[in-house]
Amino acid sequence: MGFLTAKRALIVGLATDRSIAWGIAQAMHREGATLAFSHIERMADRVVPLAAELGSQLTFAMDVADDADIGRGFAHLKQHWDGFDILVHAVAFATREALTGRFIDATSREGFRVAHDISSYSLTALTRESLPFMRGRQGSVVTLSYLGAVRSVPSYNVMGLAKASLEANVRFLASELGAEGVRVNGISAGPIKTLSAAGIPGLRKMLSHVASASPIKRNVTIEDVGNAAAFLCSDLAAGITGEILYVDGGYSTVGMSFPETGLGN
Repeated sequence: MGFLTAKRALIVGLATDRSIAWGIAQAMHREGATLAFSHIERMADRVVPLAAELGSQLTFAMDVADDADIGRGFAHLKQHWDGFDILVHAVAFATREALTGRFIDATSREGFRVAHDISSYSLTALTRESLPFMRGRQGSVVTLSYLGAVRSVPSYNVMGLAKASLEANVRFLASELGAEGVRVNGISAGPIKTLSAAGIPGLRKMLSHVASASPIKRNVTIEDVGNAAAFLCSDLAAGITGEILYVDGGYSTVGMSFPETGLGN
């Protein structure tokens, strides 16, 4: 029996079997959770078969940039589930132009708005819609952040600002919802070669640098992040809320590192 047995999880943002959301879905399925998935319309052909691999027939399209469409999505979910325990927010977006070139040149008013709307505000909107489903349950919300929320990272640009907003969002939601039995946490994952990360210039250099400088001397995987998310959303983590858990092989703890061959003097 897994530690998520009898729990239901809504996973928002699954795109491919290389995504962090897929690692989370696999871990939660393994630990006994029943899953539902929302996705953007054009990803249906990919998401529906992936959901079926984990025993789920409950998938539906939902545009997190549209409050009315979020309402329709949760109304559809209500036809199948009277409640659920876990919300996984695996949604982030910035235009390619916003991630290309210098931050000061690439950041437009519209690019700033879009990144914050999709990557941060959607957590608030989805959590608000989830609350009636979590009433009377020990609910848990988990979202995905990155080190660029607290440190400058080349080419991450406006997404760093949006992730900083997302992490503040976690703290405010956790503060307000704890009394209602709902915990809210984030995971700051190390860089992973996913479909969304592929749009960040210099990703290969980033992966190589982190693997070299992190204490575990490798990049983390979607499985590493999935296991951490499953734990955070389980009763094993009942005393944890408002936190950003780093799953980055310890990279964020390193102040300075040198190649092993250069340690002589």
